Amino acid sequence: MRSRSPANLASPGPTTSAPAPSITTTLTTPGLWRRMACWLYEGMLLFAVVFVAAWLFSTLGQMRDAMDARRNLLQAFVFVIFGVYFTWFWAKGQTLAMKTWNIRVVDRLGRPVTQARAFWRYLLSWVWFLPPLAGIAPFKLSGGESAVLIIGWVIVWALLARFHPDRQFWHDAWAGTRLITSAPMSRR
Repeated sequence: MRSRSPANLASPGPTTSAPAPSITTTLTTPGLWRRMACWLYEGMLLFAVVFVAAWLFSTLGQMRDAMDARRNLLQAFVFVIFGVYFTWFWAKGQTLAMKTWNIRVVDRLGRPVTQARAFWRYLLSWVWFLPPLAGIAPFKLSGGESAVLIIGWVIVWALLARFHPDRQFWHDAWAGTRLITSAPMSRR
């Protein structure tokens, strides 16, 4: 048997410098139908958020009816609650609806979204509703006419994603975010 001397143990021997394997992450954009299904599901879940927020506001403010003079404050309160809801969950990667549909929000490079970027995305996402609401405001339109305008705008806005190079919604492009297909994140 050959014995090893301390000198032999110290020298590591010849080394080869092989390139490190490159890790390429594919950021697959979910299809438009899946994103819109997630969008509708999110809207249904927001009914619970609106219900709890409105109940809390009206109970603490002792509002007696929907035509209370503080209705604008209630709307501002719900706007803030939505902002907190979306900023919190988008900074974590997914809302409940996004978990269900295996969609995650990330920045352009695939990294997690910061709270500031999530808040900016929240503000820009109002482009889904503000243009038709601004168009409806000066006119006395019926509920059905208003619904047609809002739904028509949502369809047009969703289809405009077809013109983005990565098929992202334009408010995502402006916010520096993107929606990607993802396995559900940890339930912790």
